[in-house]
Amino acid sequence: MDWSSCTSVGLLLVLTFLFVLKMGDFWNNHQRKNYPPGPRALPIIGNLHLFDLKRPYRTYLQLSKVYGPVFSVQMGLRKIVVISGYETVKEALVNQADAFAERPKIPVFEDLTRGNGIVFAHGENWKVMRRFTLTTLRDFGMGKRAIEDRIVEEYGYLADTIASQEGKPFDISKIMNAAVANIIVSILLGQRFDYKDSRFGRLLHLTNENMRLAGKPLVSMYNIFPHLGFLLRANKNLLQNRDEFHAYVQVTFVEHLKTLDKNDQRSFIDAFLVKQQEEKSSTSRFFHNGNLLSLVSNLFTAGVETISTTLNWSFLLMMKYPEIQKKVQKEIQQVIGSNPPRIEHRTQMPYTDAVIHEIQRFANILPLDLPHETAADVTLKGYFIPKGTYIIPLLTSVLQDKSQWEKPDAFYPEHFLDANGKFVKKDAFMPFSAGRRICAGETLAKMELFLFFTSLLQRFTFHPPPGVSVSDLDLSPAISFNVVPKPYNMCAVIRS
Repeated sequence: MDWSSCTSVGLLLVLTFLFVLKMGDFWNNHQRKNYPPGPRALPIIGNLHLFDLKRPYRTYLQLSKVYGPVFSVQMGLRKIVVISGYETVKEALVNQADAFAERPKIPVFEDLTRGNGIVFAHGENWKVMRRFTLTTLRDFGMGKRAIEDRIVEEYGYLADTIASQEGKPFDISKIMNAAVANIIVSILLGQRFDYKDSRFGRLLHLTNENMRLAGKPLVSMYNIFPHLGFLLRANKNLLQNRDEFHAYVQVTFVEHLKTLDKNDQRSFIDAFLVKQQEEKSSTSRFFHNGNLLSLVSNLFTAGVETISTTLNWSFLLMMKYPEIQKKVQKEIQQVIGSNPPRIEHRTQMPYTDAVIHEIQRFANILPLDLPHETAADVTLKGYFIPKGTYIIPLLTSVLQDKSQWEKPDAFYPEHFLDANGKFVKKDAFMPFSAGRRICAGETLAKMELFLFFTSLLQRFTFHPPPGVSVSDLDLSPAISFNVVPKPYNMCAVIRS
């Protein structure tokens, strides 16, 4: 008997045992008549047997075609309501923003954050941390010339590193990760790292590894059956990686405390430490070390993963569609020439802007969004959803909504262009989510995507390695918490 068979038999025995324990609870679960419809649940496992645990968003998409834009599933003993399609997601997250603003307690993320930080925080703590984060990011240049200058400076280091490959095949993902990470690090810590710095490489490795581990089916099983944690040990490596990351941050902010000057705040950490000292005289306690560790971890992960993953998709797509790459380069030449790209150029470059938006739509890197929870009883599309319900906004169904996109399954920059070639905003473009829990770093992400993408295409043309044809390039994603491309090599040839 192979390992997977043993695991399946073991899991079946445990689930049978749980079934005996939970029989009473299961059959007493009465449901209101106008609760969202969904497939019939089996005892204990619920609808788990229907799911592709490696890519659950695909199962949710199929179920939405059967049960409509608001439907329910049961994962283990937890009932989940899924909302799909642009109109429904907008109605929930934007029009009824407050009612859908909570975050559910997800075992693995509760283990990792203990409710601290911003991404998986709850209630008043989330509100205070979000307000502080948005204000402080703005103070340290998010959306302003200062951070734009940092991105332009970082591009210089990145371009030199790419040029040193001399047109030979290489994997850009680690270098891209480091360049993007330096932007958020400059805000969080007030410094930049050399790409070869071993500590920096280790922080990036821990972050990437945890994103990969969080997408594993065993972690999904742990979230559904947390009492099986002692058997599955799914979160052991995640917690070890978190502890190592936190240990580095802890040392960093102890160093910052030694030279802290509230009139000369050098970084996000300084701003937090100043707040921490101010709070000592009050009864509320939000600015504690637990929140600082989780905030830095949240912002580092979000600030690195989303942008570098999108840029990794962008190079793969430019190789896959060389005619689109040429059109972008032609527009760069016409508008910018050999000058460094700046944010002010974006409005003069509709085609490039459309391509970047289409990369984000097509790459669809967070297909399930992060889960929400209802903060009050709410009615959506005629269905009653009680307070405390776990909500999955199916972002992939918004970014591929046939009523909003002409060719939802194709890479088609014309989605964002009118008949005259002018850029068109689309309300169904929600890669950063929407409503109260929209990505706090959206402004920074948009700036980085435009400047890095345009700068790189200004200087380089991207080709598949020798012997690899365009048709060989694989656009199917790897297994991870977010949707990342499979590892690939490329050649970056300096443009004459």
